[in-house]
Amino acid sequence: MIFVTVGTHEQQFDRVIKEIDTLVQNKTINDEVFVQIGYSTYIPTHCKWKEFLSYNEMQEKINTARIVITHGGPASFLSVLEKKKIPIVVPRRLCYGEHVNDHQLDFSLEIKNRGYNFILVEDIHDLGSKIVNYNEENRESFVSNNKNFNKKLEKLVKELLGE
Repeated sequence: MIFVTVGTHEQQFDRVIKEIDTLVQNKTINDEVFVQIGYSTYIPTHCKWKEFLSYNEMQEKINTARIVITHGGPASFLSVLEKKKIPIVVPRRLCYGEHVNDHQLDFSLEIKNRGYNFILVEDIHDLGSKIVNYNEENRESFVSNNKNFNKKLEKLVKELLGE
């Protein structure tokens, strides 16, 4: 199952929902798809959907999904990373009326540059190929930033102690 969440921000995120619906319609996606659509105005016709999910429902969807596609809000994609899954992140953009500015893109790029392991989609037309090329090996390649932090801290401590 593929789970798509657009979060709870009060602006639409029709762009990602339309693209997912089209990918299912064209059979680019063969998995069952569930979309949390939030305040979006586009209603998918080829996917199961619900406007909002409870915290428990959200966790259940993340736990059972093969792929999780999320907006660029930190709470959403970091909660997927906590489950040792690699999310596909599509940031909301100002130019499409999806948010008040491009902070989701800026934040996603910064976090990606700091070594967090997720798949960033800047162009919606790349989403289909990211889904098609996503496979179970991605789970094996999960990199914990905690390990990176601990290695850097250990090195720093040894340098301070003159070891």
